[in-house]
Amino acid sequence: MIPLHDDNPTSINPYVTVITIVLCALVFLWELSLTGAQEKLIYAFSVIPAALLRTQHLPPELALIPPELTLVTSMFLHGGWMHLIGNMLYLWIFGNNVEDAMGHVRFILFYIVCGVIAALVHVWTNPASPIPTLGASGAISGVLGAYLLLYPHARVMVFIPLGLLSRAVYLPAVMVLGFWFVFQIINSVVVSSEGGGVAWGAHIGGFIAGMVLIPIFRYKHVELFHRPNPTHRRR
Repeated sequence: MIPLHDDNPTSINPYVTVITIVLCALVFLWELSLTGAQEKLIYAFSVIPAALLRTQHLPPELALIPPELTLVTSMFLHGGWMHLIGNMLYLWIFGNNVEDAMGHVRFILFYIVCGVIAALVHVWTNPASPIPTLGASGAISGVLGAYLLLYPHARVMVFIPLGLLSRAVYLPAVMVLGFWFVFQIINSVVVSSEGGGVAWGAHIGGFIAGMVLIPIFRYKHVELFHRPNPTHRRR
């Protein structure tokens, strides 16, 4: 199922969410402009488990920054249009409400911490991997985990592709995000064992990190398991 939007209003303008989407889009366009040098960019600024753990070393021309910094820089790189669009769609739908629940500054820190934890989970589960890992998926997974605890009863419109029976329906956020999380777990067991190219463990780690951290980062007056009022208009 593909989420399209939710009926969960916000009380502030989600500046950080919007800026993050714009930054990721601009960085991706920059990637595309580097004809013949994209691979160098990816190796230099993506998380490479073996390089981070110092069991392997990048050539000097690729070691542009310390491996520890790639835990952050990798969040703004993407491997293709669908990778970018999919991530930004989820961030656009769910990020504004999470930002609303903690404010702009805390959301920046929350987003980065979730992304770093997600990347470290991937490194922990693939310590010898020389393959670059990139994308905002880990940080956005943290946003999804936070949203699940904050607004499990919010309604999310999703598109269910079933050929001639395809349709858009509203489902509770707990169902949409629960399905997403279970899908990550299944794929981490089945697909990764066959050499899949998605860091499923990072998604799982980021999601759990978001659930653990949201009680700390949310404003004290923001309740967990809140029932939003669908009669309010989103700003």
